[in-house]
Amino acid sequence: MVTIDVLVLLDVVGIVDKDRFEKHVKKEGFIRVENEEFTYTGNSTTTTFATKAYILEVFKKGLQKAGFDSANLVFLLNETPYPAYYYDKTTNDFELSKEK
Repeated sequence: MVTIDVLVLLDVVGIVDKDRFEKHVKKEGFIRVENEEFTYTGNSTTTTFATKAYILEVFKKGLQKAGFDSANLVFLLNETPYPAYYYDKTTNDFELSKEK
């Protein structure tokens, strides 16, 4: 079984209930990196596609439960960086950031 190491960095503004957010992501298998604000690690035994979808879903639900103003997210799977995402409040989902 292949394990994927996951590192998630979240840039969130105006989070209302940080404890509720932290409890949600912890329950879903993400551990906060010590001394780092909104940085999490975890492991996955599914495909990279399924892992990516899971990360986006877990952090979306956590933010929705906690309440926030805006959020951006980037993650690495086995040290490979993936494109950045931003939370779009019109679609209530993470969307791929457009290169500028």
